[in-house]
Amino acid sequence: MVDLDRTRTAPAEQFFDELGRIHAAMLGIVGSADVLQPMAPMVDRDTRRIYFFTKSDTDLAREVGAGAEGQLAVVGKDHDYHACVRGRLTPTRSREVIDRFWNPVVSAWFEEGKDDPRLVVLEFAPHAGEVWGSTGSTLKFGWEIARANVSAQHEPEVGVRQQVRF
Repeated sequence: MVDLDRTRTAPAEQFFDELGRIHAAMLGIVGSADVLQPMAPMVDRDTRRIYFFTKSDTDLAREVGAGAEGQLAVVGKDHDYHACVRGRLTPTRSREVIDRFWNPVVSAWFEEGKDDPRLVVLEFAPHAGEVWGSTGSTLKFGWEIARANVSAQHEPEVGVRQQVRF
C-alpha cells in the first residue's frame, strides 16, 4: 500500500521507489502526435536517471533525435500510485550504461547483443511532474464515498495529489 505521508513529503524519492517496483511505464514525447508506449525502466537512483533500451529505427528513437522533452506515465504495482513526469530524453550508446542494465529480457530484443548497431538507450532526466497516491483501504474508500453521498459539501478524501521536482 502506498504511503500517503511520503506522497506529501518525499514525492521524488517515492517516485523512484515505485518506478523500481514495476516492469513497464508509458514513455513518449511531449507534443508528439504519437501515443505514449510501454517501455521497461532501468532506474539509477544515484543520478536520478531512468534508462530505456530500444532500437534506433523505432518511431520513438527517431522522434527523440538528438534530444527531446519526454513524458513518463507510471501506474504503481499495487495500482494505488500514479505519476506523470516530464524530463529531458536523450539517446546514448554509453557502454557503461549498457553493461550496467543489460539483462536476459533486454538481450532477447537484440540479435547481435550489446554490439547490435541498432541498440540505443534513451536516458530520461526527470525535472517535474505530479504524483497521486490513493488509499488501498476499501473501508476508507467506502466510508468517504458514503459521506460524499450524504453531504453535498463533502468531497471524498481518498488520496493525495502532489507536485514533484527533481
